[in-house]
Amino acid sequence: MAIIASNFKTNHTRKSTASFVNEVNEFLKTNEISSDVYIFPTSTSLDSFDTVSTFTIGAQNAYATAKGSFTGEIGTTQLDEFSIKTILIGHSERRHVLGESQEEIAKKFAFYSELGYKIIYCIGEPLEVKEQGLEKTLEYVYEQFEGIDTNYENLVLAYEPVWAIGTGVTATNDDITNVHSAIKSKIEKPLLYGGSVKVANVREICQLDGVDGALIGTASWIVEDFKQIIENTKDV
Repeated sequence: MAIIASNFKTNHTRKSTASFVNEVNEFLKTNEISSDVYIFPTSTSLDSFDTVSTFTIGAQNAYATAKGSFTGEIGTTQLDEFSIKTILIGHSERRHVLGESQEEIAKKFAFYSELGYKIIYCIGEPLEVKEQGLEKTLEYVYEQFEGIDTNYENLVLAYEPVWAIGTGVTATNDDITNVHSAIKSKIEKPLLYGGSVKVANVREICQLDGVDGALIGTASWIVEDFKQIIENTKDV
C-alpha cells in the first residue's frame, strides 16, 4: 500500500483547496483505492474537512508552541481548531531557503512527537554533495537525523534530493534505490521519495525497492493529475 502525499507549498487558495479536497475525497469514495493519501495545503487553507479514513489533511509547517508571540507562525491552538494532527518537518525549502537549522528542526520534531502527531520528516542532499558520491550523500543525510527520534511510532520519512525538487530532473532508479536501501537498513520506517515525481513516472518510482510512496509538489497541484497519480499507484 503506497503513501501518496501532495505538498501545495505556496499554491492554491482557500476556495480552490476546498474544491480540490472535495474532489479527491469523492474520487476515493467511488474507487477502490488502498493508498494512504495526504494533502498539505497552505496554513490559510486549513479547515475541518470531512474526509474518508485513508485521506488526511496536514500542516506544511508550524512553530513548536501552542500559541504565543511568534509573528507569522501558527501553533497547535490553530491546528487543533481543524483537528490537524499531521505535519511536515525538515523540508528542504525550510532548511535551505528559510534557514531552519537542524537544532530548530529537532526542537520542532520533539515538540510535535510529544503530542503524538504523524510526522513526515524530510531529508535530502544538495547537488554539490551528490556529486561527491553515495558515501558523502549518506553522510550528509544521516546528519539530518541528529536530535531526531527515529523510533517514534508515528514517523514517516521522505527522501527528497534537493537537486531534483522542482527542476524537472528526477534521480535515476539507482540513485533512489541506493539511498533508500541504505536508510531503510538503519531505520525501519516508511520511506517516501520526492523530487520531480509526476504522473508519468510515479508508478515506476513507487515500485522500486525501499520506496513506500511519494511526496509530490508541482505535479500534484492540478486535481486531475493528482487523481491520476493516485490511480496509477493504487495497487503498488
